[in-house]
Amino acid sequence: MSEPARPRRSALYMPASNTRALAKARSLPADVIILDLEDAVAPEAKEDARAAAIAAAAEGGFGHRELIIRINALDTPWGQDDLAAVAKADVDGVLVPKVMRPADITACNAALAEAPSRLKLWAMIETCAVVPQLDALAALGGSTRLSTFVMGVNDLAKEMRARLTPERTPFLPILTLAVAAARAHGVAVLDGVCNEFRDLDIFEAEARQGLLFGFDGKTLIHPDQVAPCNAVFSPSDEELAWAQAVIAAFALPENADKGAIRVEGKMAELLHLEQARQLVAIAERVAASG
Repeated sequence: MSEPARPRRSALYMPASNTRALAKARSLPADVIILDLEDAVAPEAKEDARAAAIAAAAEGGFGHRELIIRINALDTPWGQDDLAAVAKADVDGVLVPKVMRPADITACNAALAEAPSRLKLWAMIETCAVVPQLDALAALGGSTRLSTFVMGVNDLAKEMRARLTPERTPFLPILTLAVAAARAHGVAVLDGVCNEFRDLDIFEAEARQGLLFGFDGKTLIHPDQVAPCNAVFSPSDEELAWAQAVIAAFALPENADKGAIRVEGKMAELLHLEQARQLVAIAERVAASG
């Protein structure tokens, strides 16, 4: 089922092994902070990073930000212990990497049986094996804690032996399929990271491509990417004005039983009303978070 509107414009990975990064995360305007135990942490630091992430979550101070911990893959020496620790942590969700099949999510869901109900499952879409099963995976959003897809284009490129270009041409079909599967089952979906953090023009172009595809937001690897990402994925003044006009028009008594009406010279259907309400709700949450 769809969750209440919550902005996820920017989701910033922060290495859990870096004390300074954890402190800085509390002051950044990202909608989501992902404390990373996987790619950003060396093998010899994995257990210390896990303890640091759990301690940071317990300490709090993240404000309105959604707090997620990305664990190590379940088939690694650390994955199962990571999952067990996160199940008891004061966080909003656990991001599971290297998902291969729907059974991976059902197994994680079972392992989280005693966790607080607010703890959600986020799944990395980064393996070739999961691509043909995206719809079946997203369908688990109705019966498990699964709430969000996160694209992992770097790992897909590695597995596919594909070239990762600014246009992301080899991955466009997969991005489309992931968004479509997520939308079909009420699952949120975030675009993958842009490796270019020095040239923000390149980053913004990729973020706008993600917006074009329908992603809710984008995952990030550097704090400098947060502001332009928020700007791209925030509703524009024009979009907000149209949404408010659609809501107001459908609220008129004469339109109470209509499935389609004319708003400012354009046709608006009930599906547009639903979209308008979602957009306004997200805009309100963004404004409230400052």
